[in-house]
Amino acid sequence: MNPALVADRVTSLYRIVLGFLFACHGVASLFGVLGGNRGSGEAIPMFTWPGWWAALIQFVGGILVLAGLWTRIAAIICSGSMAYAYFVVHQPEALLPLNNGGELAALFCWSFLFVAAVGPGRLSIDHLLAKRRNQVGATEPITATS
Repeated sequence: MNPALVADRVTSLYRIVLGFLFACHGVASLFGVLGGNRGSGEAIPMFTWPGWWAALIQFVGGILVLAGLWTRIAAIICSGSMAYAYFVVHQPEALLPLNNGGELAALFCWSFLFVAAVGPGRLSIDHLLAKRRNQVGATEPITATS
């Protein structure tokens, strides 16, 4: 099997799983399902800063990354939101993620930064749209000018 093809499929699978897991956090916090916000069984009250907005980024960003639509932009926003969560919520408690409970925030932050850097892979809406644009550009008639 072609190593480049395997790497591309693994990249796509990684992006899909990452987006799904992130979206689940958003769903839990926005709608109080899947255990609710931080296992409370409750949703975050609408428009509460910063929790509700973070949950909205988790939900929408997670879905976009999962689908591979506007992947790099969505991944940068998701990464930034997790960097904010780490430095504002967790890091003041202790320096290291193991001591301050910020492992998930750090992992999500770096994982989304990775996805933003390497792209969505072939199994994505972004790839389909790019392929379609290239096909449309290639089929335009060439006119000769005299």
